[in-house]
Amino acid sequence: MTEMNKDLPEKSCSIERLVTIEEDVQKVLNGEKTATRRNGVYAYPGEIMELEGKEFKIDALYSQTLGEMTDADAKTEGYETLEEYKETILALHPKMPWVPKMNVWVHEFSPVQK
Repeated sequence: MTEMNKDLPEKSCSIERLVTIEEDVQKVLNGEKTATRRNGVYAYPGEIMELEGKEFKIDALYSQTLGEMTDADAKTEGYETLEEYKETILALHPKMPWVPKMNVWVHEFSPVQK
């Protein structure tokens, strides 16, 4: 962990697990997805995620509640609306309720320019 990330919690998973669903990988590669929300920390700012040979730098990591999410946030996830994002998440996690007070970690990323 770098000095810049010292106030962040320990990782709960590795960066390789940040974006794994094929549809999401394609959205990242196409520039349609620039953020992923997880219930834990998977990567710190400055780390590099590799998808199909292309590199993406983690630009930001911050906590947000599901209730704070907007349509603009859903667009960074690759969805047109918050409702569309919510339906997809609940379909992926059938037993999980949508709890507006639930905190998630937002990982924002961008392509590495070579």
